[in-house]
Amino acid sequence: MDARGIPKAELHVHIEGTLEPEMAFALARRNGVTLPYAGVEDLRGRYAYRDLQSFLDLYYALMDVLREAEDFYDLAAAYLARAAADGVRHAEIFFDPQAHLRRGVPLEAVLEGLEGAIRDAEGVSAYLIPCFLRDLGPEAAMETLTRLLPHAGRFVAVGLDSAEVGYPPRLFTDVFARARAEGLRAVAHAGEEGPPEYIREALDLLRVSRIDHGVRCLEDPELVARLAGEGIPLTVCPLSNVRLAVVPSLAEHPLPRMLEAGLMVTLHSDDPAYFGGYVGDVYRRSAETFGWDEATLRRLGADSLRASFLPAGERDRLLGEIPGAAGH
Repeated sequence: MDARGIPKAELHVHIEGTLEPEMAFALARRNGVTLPYAGVEDLRGRYAYRDLQSFLDLYYALMDVLREAEDFYDLAAAYLARAAADGVRHAEIFFDPQAHLRRGVPLEAVLEGLEGAIRDAEGVSAYLIPCFLRDLGPEAAMETLTRLLPHAGRFVAVGLDSAEVGYPPRLFTDVFARARAEGLRAVAHAGEEGPPEYIREALDLLRVSRIDHGVRCLEDPELVARLAGEGIPLTVCPLSNVRLAVVPSLAEHPLPRMLEAGLMVTLHSDDPAYFGGYVGDVYRRSAETFGWDEATLRRLGADSLRASFLPAGERDRLLGEIPGAAGH
């Protein structure tokens, strides 16, 4: 089933995770960076991960090819074109400022490149969400927030990502309180590899609007009831969950149980260049695996728009393009 015709939002995609091997080598040549791989196929062969950390090791190593505003422009332009072809009408794009600042890349170069691609994109709008790398700790996050705040009008929220286990959301309570005081909304990765308690902390302490991943919520029935009752969106990335061994296979993914529990599930690609599929692939493979009909896919597309930070008028306009979605 082809879900590309269903308007949708992509709310969980890391722009650095859209770096395809071909572009990595092209940017390396442009910037005089030597990559320790024999070529594109050799690099693709490294995309086998034991867990989240083994993926992150490769992810941050390849990021070294991103040096100039032009590089970030090319990266985001390629993603946005692919997203538009998949029916994405709006994207809320994560980026990792700390990973670039610590390499000496100016924040302005990152923002200039990403914003330029967003301005030039056709058929899709986008917002930016800078994320704090939780494994660098709360002090580094607070320092990064201080550097971000003069640019606060250029993004819609802040997020929390990277290695989850051992870095509970509560460590970042003060960082997120300051961000909210400056008028920024919040999202956070929680309940991917970390326990359900991390989801609860993200809600209660960080006061997030959405939970990124959240698949382990099913281990806590009380938490499931709360998430369903409050309509908290979960930005689920099933292909990522398989590739990072969060679940053994797509067929064993808890997505059907999450929907049956009344959770507000939305589908996304996470780091599509590394996990073997963009959002159109996520919809298609999930539908094939779980036997979903078109009505289910329309519901998922509509819920992704409802979970976005779009203004109500624009959100309702897009919902009006999905049969049966308006007014629900």
